[in-house]
Amino acid sequence: MPRAQHAPLPTGMILLALLSLLLVGAIFGFFYAWVCSTMWGLDAADPAVAIAAMQAMNASVRNAAFAPAFFGTPVVLILTALVARAQDRSRSAAAFLGAGLVYLLGGLVLTMVVNVPMNEALALVVIPQDVAAAQQIWTEYSGTWQVWNTARTVASAVAVVLTGLALMLLNEVND
Repeated sequence: MPRAQHAPLPTGMILLALLSLLLVGAIFGFFYAWVCSTMWGLDAADPAVAIAAMQAMNASVRNAAFAPAFFGTPVVLILTALVARAQDRSRSAAAFLGAGLVYLLGGLVLTMVVNVPMNEALALVVIPQDVAAAQQIWTEYSGTWQVWNTARTVASAVAVVLTGLALMLLNEVND
C-alpha cells in the first residue's frame, strides 16, 4: 500500500470541509438538545402544556434557520466527499461520504419516516381537558418519539465523528 503524502489544501476544499463540520455539528446539537433537556422538561410539565408546547415547536421548526442543517448536511457532506476524491484524498473522501450517508439515513430519512408523521398526528390532537386523557396521549407520544430521536441523535453523532476523521485525513493524498 503506498504511503500517503501531504499536500496543501485548496481553499475550496477547506471551506467545504468546514461547512460540512458546521452543518453536521448543528444538526447533531439540535437533536441532542431534545434528548438532554427539551423532552425531559416537557415530560415534567402538565401533559396538556406538553402537548401544546410540542405542537407549537413542531409548527415552528420548518424555517430558514433549521433547513440548511437538516436538508443541507448530507448534500454538503457528499459534495465534500466528491471534491476530496477528485483531489485524490480518498481516505478523507470515504469518511465524508460515510458521514453523509449515515446522517442521510439515520437523521434525515428517519425523521421524515418516523418523527414527522408522529408530529403531524400530534398536531391534529385536540388537547383534552381531562388530565388523565392528556397524560395518556403525551405518554404514548413522548416515549416512542424519544426512542427515535435518540436513534437520530446517535446517527448524527456518528456523522460528526466521521466528519472529524475526514478532517484529520484531509491532508493525505494518494500516491
